[in-house]
Amino acid sequence: MTGSEKDNKKAKRPDGKRGFKQEDETMFWKKGSKTFLIWMIVIAVALILINVFDSDSKEAELDYSTFNGLLENISSIEVTNSGSNAEITGEFINSQEIEGGRGRKFTKFRLIVPSVTKETADEWIEKGINVKMKKEQYGIGSFLISMIPWVLFIFIWIYLIRRMQGGGGQAGGKGIFTFGKSKARLFDTSKNKTNFKDVAGSEEAKEELSEVIDFLKNPARFTEMGAKIPKGVLLTGPPGTGKTLLAKAVAGEAGVPFFSISGADFVEMFVGVGASRVRDLFEQSKKNSPCILFIDELDAVGRHRGTGIGGGNDEREQTLNQLLVEMDGFDTEDNVIIVAATNRPDVLDPALLRPGRFDRHVIVDNPDVKAREEILKVHARKVKIEKDIDLSAIAKGTPGLSGADLASIINESALFAARKGKKTVDISDVEDAKDKIMMGVERKSAVINAQEKKMTAYHEAGHVLIAKMTEGSDPVHKVTIIPRGRAMGVTHYLPIEEKHSYSKTYIFSKLLHLFGGRVAEELIFNDITTGASNDIERATDIARKMVCEWGMSDEIGPIHYGVKNDNPFLGKELTRTSSISEEIGKKIDNAVQTIIFKALEKTRQVLKENVETLHMIAEALLEKETLTGVQIDDIISTGTQNTKIKGHDIANGF
Repeated sequence: MTGSEKDNKKAKRPDGKRGFKQEDETMFWKKGSKTFLIWMIVIAVALILINVFDSDSKEAELDYSTFNGLLENISSIEVTNSGSNAEITGEFINSQEIEGGRGRKFTKFRLIVPSVTKETADEWIEKGINVKMKKEQYGIGSFLISMIPWVLFIFIWIYLIRRMQGGGGQAGGKGIFTFGKSKARLFDTSKNKTNFKDVAGSEEAKEELSEVIDFLKNPARFTEMGAKIPKGVLLTGPPGTGKTLLAKAVAGEAGVPFFSISGADFVEMFVGVGASRVRDLFEQSKKNSPCILFIDELDAVGRHRGTGIGGGNDEREQTLNQLLVEMDGFDTEDNVIIVAATNRPDVLDPALLRPGRFDRHVIVDNPDVKAREEILKVHARKVKIEKDIDLSAIAKGTPGLSGADLASIINESALFAARKGKKTVDISDVEDAKDKIMMGVERKSAVINAQEKKMTAYHEAGHVLIAKMTEGSDPVHKVTIIPRGRAMGVTHYLPIEEKHSYSKTYIFSKLLHLFGGRVAEELIFNDITTGASNDIERATDIARKMVCEWGMSDEIGPIHYGVKNDNPFLGKELTRTSSISEEIGKKIDNAVQTIIFKALEKTRQVLKENVETLHMIAEALLEKETLTGVQIDDIISTGTQNTKIKGHDIANGF
């Protein structure tokens, strides 16, 4: 290797570019400054300690009258600058206790006089005192020692200033002079190993984002055709569906720099900081283009302008305005693609959603049964799980769960297995984890008296029996009277297949399920408890939607009377004339009340006809505390005499 090659190799930065990075200079400054500061502090402390503890070298400060009174006990005198402001130092023959010396005895003294004449010096010599005259000379040693405090002070001042400036220009530094700098983190492309293989499900979202990857890899193919890639991609969907993971996978697939920042990182207490950070963020992105800029929780900075009573938040709106300009202003030639994620697209400003800004909207919804199985397989690769576990069955038993929930199930199952001392995760661990995520944590330590336990057993038995006696209802997967979460007992239903729309019959049967527990308490104990509060709330909400939104009431008809979301803090109007008259409002209330009362009446009828089976289920619950769907089917088949309620009978009852 030649010398020039060695120099070139040394001059190359870790990112492949030549020269030294500003971060390297900053680290050198920080390391050197800290070492020098430590040594300066050590030296200063040593000098202070020497000055404090070297009591023998302390000189007594004398006034001239005291000095004259002690001449008989002075052995030597040294006079410096006798002509003007003469300094007299010397030693005592015997140590002296000086007034004001706090009881200490001194062997040396010092005083300042206007001048010392030859006659005065001769008088001292006559008294047998050794007198020495000299002029003050400043040596390099004394000069350096005298400069130490000043050097220390200057260095500490420079160090504090640099600390306030954020430690030498770090991105997102904590200094008070760097609050206008962007807090975005740049992920190294060599370390970002995330790709689409790590993102299970979301096939439609991956297809939408594949064009972004193709453009970043080969932009000429698009520009030659005159096509423009979407400037921004907005990922929307419920929490935990993998929006952030998708954005990171896009960067990993494209192999380009990936900037990540949260919407909350823009706005601070200082006016103008948010806009400054937006400018700095886009400047950094342009220097690294082509790249991906990911803004998480966009609703924190992109909320509708002019919201709130008496106007909006000027600082946040100023930040949003700067973001709008940077995304689609005069400079639109940079290959910077913005990917943002939010689960509140309804509150975003319309200017953000227009073409030229976030002109491609990708919905990342909760996974279906096939996607859930793929997600479980991805997360199961990282866990020692038994090969005979049927992940497809687990996927069917977890409807409505997000990708984060499924990841939590696999992780919790591994924790259960480790807690039990197992070497691999078996199906029982997965079932326990699934119950924990979907039904809540077991509270086995909760103290419940016998009467409460019995009422809970009949309450859950009422839910189970109604579900089994209603045609087309969701099968009961498991029921327990062990307290889970905040509930005293839980009945878990498992749909046979996923539903995207619901029939009138199914909704009516759902109302019967909800009232099954309350009616069972009333029927057996001739009393009711507060345990049905959540059931009543959900039933009332369903009944009101049936009347106002779904057009399932013959009295009201297919007319929408839903309440509009006119929250002034979401960019809506403060006041609005109600579209529901007083007369219609009474009709809606009567229709909701009619549905609720008919559901109660039908539920009471079913439980009375099958009260023996109700007792059997409740007794089994009191004995075993938890029943599976198979065990429930065995009890129902032996104890129930009546046939199931037909679907049309349910609907006709309303």
